[in-house]
Amino acid sequence: MHSGKIQLPLQTLSLVVGFMVWVLISSLMPYIKKDIPLTDNEVALVTAVPVILGSLMRILLGYWANRFGARIMFVISFIIILFPVFYISLANSMTDLIIGGLVLGMGGAVFSIGVTSLPKYYPKEKHGFVNGIYGAGNIGTAITAFSAPVLANQLGWSNTVRLFLIPIILFALLNFLFGDRKEAKVNKPLSGQIKSVYKNEKLWFLSLFYFVTFGSFVAFTVYLPNFLVSNFGLTSVDAGLRTAGFITIATIMRPIGGWLGDRFNPFVILGFVFNILTFSGVILSFSPNITLYTVGCLTIALCAGIGNGTIFKLVPYYFSKQAGIVNGIVSAMGGLGGFFPPIVLSIVFKITGHYAIGFMSLAMFALASFVIIVWMYHLEKIGLETKIMENVGQSMMVTNVAGTIEKVNYAFTKVTGYPAEEVIGKKPNILQSGKHDQTFYQRMWDSLQQDGYWQGEIWNKRKNGDIYLEWLTISEVKNDAGETKYYLGLFSDMTEQKS
Repeated sequence: MHSGKIQLPLQTLSLVVGFMVWVLISSLMPYIKKDIPLTDNEVALVTAVPVILGSLMRILLGYWANRFGARIMFVISFIIILFPVFYISLANSMTDLIIGGLVLGMGGAVFSIGVTSLPKYYPKEKHGFVNGIYGAGNIGTAITAFSAPVLANQLGWSNTVRLFLIPIILFALLNFLFGDRKEAKVNKPLSGQIKSVYKNEKLWFLSLFYFVTFGSFVAFTVYLPNFLVSNFGLTSVDAGLRTAGFITIATIMRPIGGWLGDRFNPFVILGFVFNILTFSGVILSFSPNITLYTVGCLTIALCAGIGNGTIFKLVPYYFSKQAGIVNGIVSAMGGLGGFFPPIVLSIVFKITGHYAIGFMSLAMFALASFVIIVWMYHLEKIGLETKIMENVGQSMMVTNVAGTIEKVNYAFTKVTGYPAEEVIGKKPNILQSGKHDQTFYQRMWDSLQQDGYWQGEIWNKRKNGDIYLEWLTISEVKNDAGETKYYLGLFSDMTEQKS
């Protein structure tokens, strides 16, 4: 646990540095455009390009973090990031920006390292909060969004980019010196892990949720600086300050979202998140003035932060044995969620002259996510009820009002010898021993009809033909309208006690 306490701040600060360099181009775009002429579509492409590698590499980094440990992965990642940062500082064309920006995406890809590594040091009931604290490394984007324009005013954008080489080198050394050399590692083939999860619909639902929440965060982070300058005529420093405010709010809310996911039902939290995101997308789609636009953006920041923290509570909950690869896939989809919106918004504006359709798509994705959340919430409740039934010590049988068996548990099979598939769809008389006459069963049925309840001793027959004595309790199960829908039978073998 002591090692975990060291790794949490070290890896969180490493993520801060990674995210600082990830948004270098978008934060400095108003200055870069003065030296490198770019159209609006080219600006959208150049600012979105770092998201590509920052998304796709998350899958591999999540897997490699599980296999080799966070220490070596952070060190290698920061060494790689040194080259595009220096290359971008020398850029004089759009091609240079795209090439450097593509590799710069490694700064965003490092997210998968810590989110895979850190849960190893803490109990499950703290995973949401721990991943939320780590995810607060998003604040690195705010640091760059605020500081880069200020520095560029004094030093020029090229020298500002070179300054970021210092924290990269520093944290490569810190991870090399203080990273956990004894971190628990999982050495399983990548293909095998992918095969074990890709058919699970929960993986793709979680990916969609993160596509919307983290995608919103990334898209607004890279798009706001240039958008606020071009659309509302703000200065570059003012736009950077507002963007930093958006990022700061989303970052602060991330650990809160993780804590809420630990404390309350994560599906309920996400339901509220996607409801409010839908409303915010509708507000922005009407191209409001700067005041309403600010309200819409800040609401998105709140929801994106809470949603990001809550979603990574659910990943280890559903995929504890494949956390590395699933963290990578889900976070990759989140990153890709930030790649498409800037480009879509730019194309939509060029065609229609406004951004309504682009922002409305956010509302539609959020609404679709809300519908899926409701479905998963009820599916989870049904699954929980099934697990409770399967693990009850007493034998259990559920029939419909016609007396047809619909469910049995493991204890039922253990006592009677009948597996579930051999009795579901049949009548309980498959167990009749022949020791009771029809009058006995009629009295049982009359009691159920009159009192909704019957209890007593009964002789039944196992699959192998053995006769046994059981203590049986039958109760009716009614719906909210008071209608009887099922009969629940609980019984235990009394043969040895009677003998």
